Amino acid sequence: MNLSNLGAPKGANSNKKRVGRGMGSGMGKTSTRGHKGQRSRSGSRMMRGFEGGQMPLHRRLPKRGFTNIFRQEYFVLGLDRIALIAATSNEGELTPEVLYKLGVVKKKNGLIKILANGEISTAVTVHAHKASKQAQQKIEAAGGKVVLLGAPAAGEAQA
Repeated sequence: MNLSNLGAPKGANSNKKRVGRGMGSGMGKTSTRGHKGQRSRSGSRMMRGFEGGQMPLHRRLPKRGFTNIFRQEYFVLGLDRIALIAATSNEGELTPEVLYKLGVVKKKNGLIKILANGEISTAVTVHAHKASKQAQQKIEAAGGKVVLLGAPAAGEAQA
């Protein structure tokens, strides 16, 4: 057995539906389009979600709430995670670039917020866009400091 003997499992591949190829095919004459009407004509195109005049599903369902287009997503880092990163990476300063390089933050230009989840005992300088008061106090008590970066105002595009 080698790669040249391999084949797709039974039923994995099927031929394209060939319409308008005679009566013997089962899809001859009207080519599965039925008789007359808008959908039988060539070049016809109906609105997406059109249900033959019946009220379409997207209009029958209730609409709720709204989406704020100016919402800012922050990547949340707890003190326990910062302590672990500082201990394993031997980094004195944790900047967004360093956190991205280590794979902690998923977006290169993402906003970072520090929360006081857990404890920290190592002195580390953390650069973030926001931090809770308790988190700042705990980091400063451990001998480190928090440098707040300017977060973009609502409506501004992130660089």
